[in-house]
Amino acid sequence: MTQTEARKPPAPARAPKSGRFRAQRIGSVLLGYTVTLWLVVTTVFFIGSVLGDPAAAKLGPGATAEQVEALRQQMGFDRPLIAQYGSFLSHLARGDLGVSAQYSTPNLELVMARLPYTFQLAGLALAIAVLVGVPLGAFAGVRKGSWCDRLVTGVTVLMQSVPEFWLGLLGIYIFAVHLELLPVGGAGGADHLIMPAIVLSTYPMGQIARVMRSSVIEVLHESYIESALAHGLPRRTVLLTHCLRNASIPVLSVVGVQVGTLLGSAVTVEVVFGWPGLGSLATQAVLTRDLVLVEAIVVVVAVIFLAVNLLIEILYRIVDPRIGSS
Repeated sequence: MTQTEARKPPAPARAPKSGRFRAQRIGSVLLGYTVTLWLVVTTVFFIGSVLGDPAAAKLGPGATAEQVEALRQQMGFDRPLIAQYGSFLSHLARGDLGVSAQYSTPNLELVMARLPYTFQLAGLALAIAVLVGVPLGAFAGVRKGSWCDRLVTGVTVLMQSVPEFWLGLLGIYIFAVHLELLPVGGAGGADHLIMPAIVLSTYPMGQIARVMRSSVIEVLHESYIESALAHGLPRRTVLLTHCLRNASIPVLSVVGVQVGTLLGSAVTVEVVFGWPGLGSLATQAVLTRDLVLVEAIVVVVAVIFLAVNLLIEILYRIVDPRIGSS
């Protein structure tokens, strides 16, 4: 071995194939969401099969036992439960969510007609929650221990404690009945959407603000923040360019969870304000024991929730690449 060869540094270790790793990771994530959706669908089916008879619900209380039995045979509910489950999954895979007993209309048409209204309400509520909650939490975190911090903490706790229906009724009394600034309810112009969206945004706004506050406090104690301040960088620059971006990463996870909270709370808010979304449709389906329609609504909401959380996970890995490589 020559002296030059002896001084040559060892060849670096070959890095694992990142593309293959990413494909495996994406596959595992999609598999997890698929299994979750299957569990939701299975739970919905078996709970619906226990709660009532769709044939009796469709015919109403005046139907005879012979009429109910004939319709059960026509709808396939006289078959063994496992056969009904297989047929349910087969129809679901083709996008067939059944026919409503109350409206005699395909459930998918009913859901798709109401879905834009729920998207408008939940989307605006989420935007309000993020646009107000993130700055509010950051403001409290930067001023930890001050009266401003205590005030914000108290307000956010109150936001998560007051029921939506009480806030909705209070808002109707003040802004619609007493001040006559906003309509009482229903769907129409943008003014019909303001009060329901604000009421629906209160709980996620409080949660986002509290998570943002804790995250800002944690990031402010990181060594790179203290080093930047020690080197003379303006505190405002450090907060805006280094602290807030890293502190906002945990908020993405909270936003994904709050989508489910919004879709659940939308039922109450839509009923209070007469908003014609999925929540009011689900309430009508429950009151009329239209279990097939209830199943369809739950399945669609589950798909939306999982799709949004998948998108949040992708954004999470884009914002913080360390997660994708861990």
